[in-house]
Amino acid sequence: MLMVAQTTTSAGWQQARHRSFLCAGILSLMLASHQAIAEATSPPGPSPQQTLPARVTPATAGIANKADKAANATRIGYLELKLPQPPLLSNLTPEPEDSGLQGARLGLAENNTAGRFRGLSYNLVEAVDTDFQKLLTQAEDWYRNGLKALVVNLPAAELKQLSDRFSDRELVIFNSGSADDSLRYNTCLANVVHTLPSRAMLTDALAQWLRAKRLSRWLLIVGTRENDRAYADALRRSAKRFGGRIVAEKTWTFNSDLRRSAQAEVPLFTQAGDYDVVVVADELGDFGEYILYNTWLPRPVVGTQGLTPTAWHRVVEQWGAAQLQHRFMTQAGRGMNAHDYAAWIAVRSVDRALTLKAAPENNTLQKRLYDPQFNLAGFKGRKLNYRAWNGQLRQPIPLVHPRALVSQSPQEGFLHPTSDLDTLGYDAPESQCQLGRPR
Repeated sequence: MLMVAQTTTSAGWQQARHRSFLCAGILSLMLASHQAIAEATSPPGPSPQQTLPARVTPATAGIANKADKAANATRIGYLELKLPQPPLLSNLTPEPEDSGLQGARLGLAENNTAGRFRGLSYNLVEAVDTDFQKLLTQAEDWYRNGLKALVVNLPAAELKQLSDRFSDRELVIFNSGSADDSLRYNTCLANVVHTLPSRAMLTDALAQWLRAKRLSRWLLIVGTRENDRAYADALRRSAKRFGGRIVAEKTWTFNSDLRRSAQAEVPLFTQAGDYDVVVVADELGDFGEYILYNTWLPRPVVGTQGLTPTAWHRVVEQWGAAQLQHRFMTQAGRGMNAHDYAAWIAVRSVDRALTLKAAPENNTLQKRLYDPQFNLAGFKGRKLNYRAWNGQLRQPIPLVHPRALVSQSPQEGFLHPTSDLDTLGYDAPESQCQLGRPR
């Protein structure tokens, strides 16, 4: 019974299948005849290849979009003058060859990541050379080809020359390389903004911490190089400003190899009565590393060695900074330093300024940087902006030793009528620069 039912069902299914094939064949014949009649009665014209539009595939569309974005991209330049470094006793932590440049590259990557959602794109052009005239020529060429912003790692003298060259043109120069106080105090460059903290900002940050810890009596040790003397000048200013007292000052003039003789020579050198702290001015690290733990009195060492004020250090991980540190380490294979941070935040400033809902009269990049609404997220726990009177980026200053962040200035209790960040460095009444209305 069951087998008979299955056979009957199978036969019926075969008949239905034949009928469907027959109907499909008839329909095909009718459509073919219709098409033949249409072709016979239609007027002659171009071939189908001539009338079909060009086919746009995802690949060709992507190439076209990339070409459009490249043509409309905002161009940012990076210039760096490589200077020969003098021989040093301590070469354990040499300055990376790509210091600063890697920061600019990370800033570009982040600008383009954020810019995808706003229809913006950025290009970075780079020039690193030992010949400053070549760098000037390169900057001119970039400007003729639409450069809007230039991040520079230059000494103060060369930065002034570059600023003068472009003083009558619409180009914003970001100083990420010189901490010279004169650039913020009396050498007022209208087309330059400073993302690297000045020496005065660094030493003020340190002096505030020393005052908070009641370490008021300083033994100051100064190297013989020009940069060491400039750092010492900033320390003297900060001591006077925040109640520090330099009880003794000594200049380091030894030519001996401290790697062998530090334990014998440094204790004798640091005999200077009583003091609370040893403050060192040795920017290149020629001797300062050997002062620690070798002083006549057991005292902390601060300044360019020991507890150090800096724009940035790899130990800064608070306020979401661990994410920035990880991105930089992935890209560069090393920790981020102060010059990297200064170049990074300069490039980020361009994106922030161009996407700002600024006042109508602030229609240039430089004006947008000084707009009251402008601020930057710099992974320092505060919103950052630029001082209108001298172009310095307001920013907290980390106080670090090689393995940890100790504190961050401004310290609690140091007040200011506008912003406590203006307790660091030259405030508007102190500076001879008045490039714009202070905000």
